[in-house]
Amino acid sequence: MSVSTALSPPATKAGGAASQGGDKLFAGLATASGLFVLLLLGAIIVSLFMGALPAFRAFGPFFLINADWDPVKQIFGAAVPIFGTVVTSILAIIIAVPLAFGIAFFLTELAPAWMRRPVGTAIELLAAVPSIIYGMWGFFVIVPIMGTYIQPPIIDALSGVPLLGTLFSGAPFGTGIFTAALILALMIIPFIAATMRDVFLTVPAVYKESAYGVGCTTWEVMRSIVVPFTRTSVVGGIMLGLGRALGETLAVTFVIGNTNRISGSLFGPGNTIASIVALEFPESAAGSLKLSSLLALGFILFLISFIVLAISRMLLKPKAVT
Repeated sequence: MSVSTALSPPATKAGGAASQGGDKLFAGLATASGLFVLLLLGAIIVSLFMGALPAFRAFGPFFLINADWDPVKQIFGAAVPIFGTVVTSILAIIIAVPLAFGIAFFLTELAPAWMRRPVGTAIELLAAVPSIIYGMWGFFVIVPIMGTYIQPPIIDALSGVPLLGTLFSGAPFGTGIFTAALILALMIIPFIAATMRDVFLTVPAVYKESAYGVGCTTWEVMRSIVVPFTRTSVVGGIMLGLGRALGETLAVTFVIGNTNRISGSLFGPGNTIASIVALEFPESAAGSLKLSSLLALGFILFLISFIVLAISRMLLKPKAVT
């Protein structure tokens, strides 16, 4: 007993010292990981800005509103790809969010138990499909359907309607901004739906059971209990889908038409920042003004993504209690 008592204090001190050393090592590695993320983000921003600086110096603020893209005359503008990026992404979110919400609502509240797992697995598999597959499928399947069966009757039906007739006019080629937005919506639905499904399942059962107990319908429970409880995560999932839509390249390149002009019709062709960079980058000489303009487009896309993130943070900000 005396030997054990005599040896126990040094062992405790040694164990405490080893534990403190491990904590310091772990804290150092965690801090280094956080700093690495900041350094990587800063390096990307600086490299894009430095590469884009010649274009900003040559065109100034006019670069943002200029719709010309003429490599022969060395005149470049970002208005058309910015317009295409914003419009296709917004349309994709408008199409995708209701469908994703319906899928998540069905899987968590309405679907029988035997159906939930296979449908949930199918959603996750759709999220894993490469974007080039969506692009090829869109070009060979969706574009012919749009050009033959969807665009012509819509154009004919709305030809005399103010505003709508302009939005849905033009030749029914199948490609265009609306088709690109449709493909983007199909791509981001699995991400948003999977996120919504997972967060809807985190709602405590006692909340829903209490609502059912006072006579609420399934829709009332979803609207008044589930959605407010999961609001933060739902908005986060939507912003995740929007982030992918903003930066998508190959799928959009296949179906948008790749024309450098702003069309008043959603059926008209256009391009996005990601698509024009993918198409023009291989033909850009090192140190050229064209390459600098493409890097400037990349920098602008980064700023757009940052603005979207800032808006999402504002939406998620807790409301003041009055």
